[in-house]
Amino acid sequence: DFNERCAQCSEVNWGLTDGGRFYCRSCHNVTERSREVVNTDFISNTRIQAISKGLRKQEKNDGGSEWYVCEGFQLALKKQAEALEALGVCPQLKDEVLCNFWRCYLQKSKQAYCNRPAGETLKALSVCNSSTDVDSEPESPGPLHLLSLSESEGDLQTDCSFVSSTSKVSESTVFSGSVDGSLYLRKNQKDTLRMTMPMTLSFCYMALLWLRESMTLSDLLRFVVEGHIPYLNIFQHFPEKMKLCGLDLKIFCVESWPVYEEVYNKMLELAAFLDLPRFPDITDSCFLHPDMLCMKYLMEANLPDELHNWTCRVVKKICIGEVDYLTLVPGNKSTRKVKYDVLAAAVIVVVLKLLFLLDDHYEWLLSDFAEERNKNNKEGGPYFELKKWYKVIKCSLDVEQKKLDEERAKCLWRCEKPLFYSVKKKSKVLKRRQMVVSLQNQFGKLSSSVQPAEKPRPSSFQLRWSEENTDEICFHGHSLKGILQEKCGFLTTINPDYWLCTVKLCSEKLCGRVAHYREVDFPQSYHFVLRLFSFLLRVQPSYIHDEVCMIEQKLFHKKLCKKPKYNTVLKK
Repeated sequence: DFNERCAQCSEVNWGLTDGGRFYCRSCHNVTERSREVVNTDFISNTRIQAISKGLRKQEKNDGGSEWYVCEGFQLALKKQAEALEALGVCPQLKDEVLCNFWRCYLQKSKQAYCNRPAGETLKALSVCNSSTDVDSEPESPGPLHLLSLSESEGDLQTDCSFVSSTSKVSESTVFSGSVDGSLYLRKNQKDTLRMTMPMTLSFCYMALLWLRESMTLSDLLRFVVEGHIPYLNIFQHFPEKMKLCGLDLKIFCVESWPVYEEVYNKMLELAAFLDLPRFPDITDSCFLHPDMLCMKYLMEANLPDELHNWTCRVVKKICIGEVDYLTLVPGNKSTRKVKYDVLAAAVIVVVLKLLFLLDDHYEWLLSDFAEERNKNNKEGGPYFELKKWYKVIKCSLDVEQKKLDEERAKCLWRCEKPLFYSVKKKSKVLKRRQMVVSLQNQFGKLSSSVQPAEKPRPSSFQLRWSEENTDEICFHGHSLKGILQEKCGFLTTINPDYWLCTVKLCSEKLCGRVAHYREVDFPQSYHFVLRLFSFLLRVQPSYIHDEVCMIEQKLFHKKLCKKPKYNTVLKK
């Protein structure tokens, strides 16, 4: 009934504090006005403090509803799925694929869709059965809705064993907004994957891979960092009745960006944990095939189109384009798990080594040779010069890397919605937040600060090159004939040598990696190429180096087997 405008932001969006005062949900400004309560069921001699204390308790109980941690993760998955659909992903991802994966996880982890233990008297856990949000109207049921068991005609039963001591927890001093927040952090089951925020992205990538979508894992994580997919402070999308506080913050608050390796490994664990069948085949017509991805990364790296013929030859020769090699089979330890984007980048690096050697000497000689031939070249397109390409790419890469570093430095990990770990500190947090917002507004007016620009539109390409742009050279149409020689009717490399990144691969079980990478141990030109694709994929250079070593071992396997003692330089 309080319809006055906020003195701070002029909005009419009021909530109630524990003390019964009105506060603005938009700017968190706490007013001196309190809620007027008409209650005739009290004795006239009762002191006002008693009425005020009882009111606070009632508002605390009525202010929020009971919710479980899995419901919070389900809302996170729902928001991420909707964001993916907005980016152009197949509409089947949310309702038909991701929803079924989530239901299977709830059943395998014995959180839902299973028999309750005998003698269990706890309240039934909410489970997913339609796509309507918690705070939405119940007239529009769909596949991702939190439906309580009392509404489900008894066909779905929940195992509440992981909340078997909820009553004890609620009576303890542990503070949590969810019913099972403290228990969720304490439980340690070896046969159960405990849900985390990075695992929500593992679910999304698993669904994308099942549908063979064009979005790679590196694209997914980049869209998360750019803010196109909810991840940071995702609890801001929770309904008002789902109070998030205390131990819930340790579950849903993230203060670091997702890591490629962690999300990928969790996806593999999830697929095996859910006992999923063989994924749909990755054929040569799928975007995730190395030939397709190599074409994309060659365009983004501003390399000649003719290099695609060489990448296809390498892919075909070492059989990494076969369906059985590329298709994921969960739980099969005998097959190597493919990182499609990293594999394609590694193929391009190997081709560049085949053509230019990348030893900090030979590639510059070739570039000078191509430059001399360009002077006398009056027919056809220009010959590709690696030296010019290096200067153009290095300039653009340094600029983009600086922008990325600045954006990460400016990232605000704390959300606008105030959070607190205990009830005692709630009033202090609200007052502190009110003071911070007030100071920000005042300093903003004094400094006439410019409003932050809107986030860039999502795109599969981070670096764009076109012949119409006169500021930067586009090398897509440049020819490789300036660095090749004709032999038996075929174009081959002038230099017959090749240096290996490693003589022997390490054991992944012992070392954790197939090879070790240190920048000082390798040529600077090789490191620059790794750095370029490391930026494009947002992964560590060592990840790409591992795939390069694996491809080299396959490519030169026969020669390595013939010569047990050899130098690191091989004849191609």
